[in-house]
Amino acid sequence: MNRRTLLIAVILLAGAFLIYRSLQPPERPASGAAMANVTVPQLSAQAQEGETLFNRSCATCHGQNAAGQDGIAPPLVHKIYEPNHHGDAAFHLAAKNGVRGHHWQFGDMRPVEGITDPELDKIVFYVRELQRANGIN
Repeated sequence: MNRRTLLIAVILLAGAFLIYRSLQPPERPASGAAMANVTVPQLSAQAQEGETLFNRSCATCHGQNAAGQDGIAPPLVHKIYEPNHHGDAAFHLAAKNGVRGHHWQFGDMRPVEGITDPELDKIVFYVRELQRANGIN
């Protein structure tokens, strides 16, 4: 390969890279702001237990009242997470094994350390109670 061919190849690759980068959405800093307006009902005793566990294990990312945090993690009080689309087992699998990001631009979710199935049952109960109060059935 002569120098001229190599120079043309480098210019083409650089041009392709610049075009690729220009088509990517600009990165914006995570604000951490709530992503959903969540109406919190009078919680049942079981949901209150779930709230305590959620605040311990999930709220750091998914925000207070499962409202999500801009740039960090999605709201769980959202139609995407309705029971017919993401059943209770999906919450268990995500917490236990992590999950590849597929609905949002937050990246992958890592497994939640030190959480048990009975605790997850209570957390899911809490999230479902919040969802119902916000018209997500």
